[in-house]
Amino acid sequence: MKPSTTLKWVTGGMEAFLAIPVLGGLTVMGFGYSPLGLMLILHIITLVFSAKEGQKFHGSIWGIVASCLGWVPFVGWALHTITAIILMIDAFASGRKEKGMQV
Repeated sequence: MKPSTTLKWVTGGMEAFLAIPVLGGLTVMGFGYSPLGLMLILHIITLVFSAKEGQKFHGSIWGIVASCLGWVPFVGWALHTITAIILMIDAFASGRKEKGMQV
């Protein structure tokens, strides 16, 4: 499995966790909004790996936006949800493509 695919699964899962309405918000606020900074760094790393490997990277762009605007209550929830879905779909499609399956 390519590093970009693994990173998409990891960041997609983390975004899905942050998209849980109360739990995600309390986690972000409880750690002083540092999870958003961590996610920003991870999305940038995923973007770089995806670009180097010729993979889709729009999920990482959404993740960067979600990390920057995640502190806004309902906007953050929506962005984390959209980002998680896009990253999971990208990771699934990339994994199938690597195995030579029809996507």
